[in-house]
Amino acid sequence: MKNVKSLAGAALALGMIAGCGPSKPELHIYTWSDYVDEDVKSKFEEENNCKVVIDTFDSNEAMYAKLQAGSTGYDIITPSSYQIPLMAKNKMIIPLDHSKIPNVKKNFDAAFANSILDPSFTYNAPYMVTYTGIAYRKDKIAKDVPVDSWKIYETAALKGRMSLLSDMRETIGAALKSLGYSLNSEKKEELDKAVEVVIGWKKNIAKFDNEQYKTAVAAGEWFVGHGYSSDVTQIMLEDDKVGFSLPKEGFTIAFDEMVIAADAPQKELAHKFIDFMYRPEMAKANMESVCAPMPVKAALEALKPELKALIVKDADTIKRGEVLRDFDDKPEVRKMYIEAWDKIKAGE
Repeated sequence: MKNVKSLAGAALALGMIAGCGPSKPELHIYTWSDYVDEDVKSKFEEENNCKVVIDTFDSNEAMYAKLQAGSTGYDIITPSSYQIPLMAKNKMIIPLDHSKIPNVKKNFDAAFANSILDPSFTYNAPYMVTYTGIAYRKDKIAKDVPVDSWKIYETAALKGRMSLLSDMRETIGAALKSLGYSLNSEKKEELDKAVEVVIGWKKNIAKFDNEQYKTAVAAGEWFVGHGYSSDVTQIMLEDDKVGFSLPKEGFTIAFDEMVIAADAPQKELAHKFIDFMYRPEMAKANMESVCAPMPVKAALEALKPELKALIVKDADTIKRGEVLRDFDDKPEVRKMYIEAWDKIKAGE
């Protein structure tokens, strides 16, 4: 009787194990918020019998600091172009195997080539283009307030109703542009002047913020928000009281790109995801959700004209923009920016 019970128990245990089956592989993505369409994600999971897990960051600096501190387990990360050389130098990412991602070079729209820091795509598969500008409430801003200029942050009447990005390069870059300088300036005297400008702006803002501005401007809590075109376009499609400008003095053009972590547990699956996202039908669906252009030619051509008009900028507008560049090979310049940002955060 005892043996019969033991055999029965063993059979039950084996049955339970068999019933559970092998666990699905997980692809871990570290990216900006609202940056992957849910339906596209679900289709990739179904096609590859896997689960996609997404964690988010709100600035390149925060992302880099977390990885540098030892956070592991991510497969795909989407830093802005300027951050990639530093990540490659520190062996945080691996070169892409282009034999596994044929859609990237096949479908890439060459019109975006000048905005890519590394057109060889050694480590990078371009993902989304964003333009950094000013979100504003059309019904809350007086007609004489310059919504098309960084000078708006000097408007005392808007004190406590504006925000600036909590992002070293973006916010210092905006101040540099307001002064007529390059947002990639390497001159200490220009950076010092930019610090003075941002400290002046700081007196009028509610806070430095990378996330809340999207809902705060829409709700009328803030009237002005320094932010990304993709975020603001999502709001504009639902609320015609929200506007967005790319300041006349100039603005940031940033390419966020897909890279694969050096310690990625799922390198094969990561390559599959990158190739999947470059299928025109997937890129189109993703653009319609994220509201930013992906450099996939057939997908861009298939967009509805009204959305395309919002997210794809004309040549004259692009001329006013500037691509952020890295200072990985110039540590003394990088140090100047860090020190400038520290002064801004500490300044009154």
